[in-house]
Amino acid sequence: MTDTAVAVLPPATDPGPPGRGGKVRAALPGLAVAGAATAAAMGLGAAVPAASPLLTAILLGVVCAQLLPTTGRLAPGLSVASRSVLRIGVALLGLQLALGDVLGLGAGALLVVVAAVTIGIGATWVLGGWLGVPPVRRFLIACGFSICGAAAVAAAGPTAGAKQEDTAAAVALVVVFGSLMIPLGPLIAAGAGLTGEQTGIFLGAGIHEVAQVVAAGGLAGGGVLAVAVLVKLARVLLLAPVMTGAALVIRRRTGSAAGPRPAPVPGFVLGFIACVAIASIGLLPGAAITGAGFVQTAALTAAMFALGTGVRPAALRGIGIRPVLLAAASTLVVGGVALAGAALLG
Repeated sequence: MTDTAVAVLPPATDPGPPGRGGKVRAALPGLAVAGAATAAAMGLGAAVPAASPLLTAILLGVVCAQLLPTTGRLAPGLSVASRSVLRIGVALLGLQLALGDVLGLGAGALLVVVAAVTIGIGATWVLGGWLGVPPVRRFLIACGFSICGAAAVAAAGPTAGAKQEDTAAAVALVVVFGSLMIPLGPLIAAGAGLTGEQTGIFLGAGIHEVAQVVAAGGLAGGGVLAVAVLVKLARVLLLAPVMTGAALVIRRRTGSAAGPRPAPVPGFVLGFIACVAIASIGLLPGAAITGAGFVQTAALTAAMFALGTGVRPAALRGIGIRPVLLAAASTLVVGGVALAGAALLG
């Protein structure tokens, strides 16, 4: 996230030792708590496959924010988790994406993916303007609902200069509306008379989180899950061009204005692209890919916990009806494009 993403308030009586070593030591308490929460969330996910570690971590973060002084000694480590650790997790997502597998979906399915992302982002931006939703929050909702849920929201934050409350609000909306689509998605597909492959395309292109797609695909049964996950990962692949394009637009708009501007291509996006290339040419053995997948899940889980600590009752009450209406509209747009596209492929 940006430097304002998590408030860092060192104890007044102990400013902390200077230098790099001092910063590392200052981050340890918060990272330790995030690590413990990550272990708990991933442990629950291993025991109960339906329990997504990322979503569990967000809920744990919300609970811990009410019980622990997250703006004191824990703040530096939580800041690291919500920024640096997050970017590592997003970059490592690329190792799950071999271009050959994605291209194997066929031109029709890929067109549905591109349409869901581009129309979803564009429509959410326009509808958000009509509803009076602030641009930063509008952009986060557009990316989260159109690309890959909470990970996209968190990745878009640094580009948009989002504050912690903006990111937390968008993540909360992704959790609520994406979770609603888990039971509704298979029911809609069945009602529309979609085949197994069409259902997989619809769920993968229309539901926000990878974990939510997995849950919905499992409910649909048959061979739906494999198609749904692959289509969803194709959406994740569009994270790189969207973030790069957004950074370039923001740089042009800010011009020579004071304050930092986003890099033309964010570093984590370059890492993501490099990981996709590595997976595509088969540089790493299967065991290494599996291990990297574990690290990626752990990193994103820790980041979601850190973001969850910024979700407080007052902040949730302050989201307002307009972002909620925008989230509902974005869900309908993305899901509608995905459903229409999947049906046309029959």
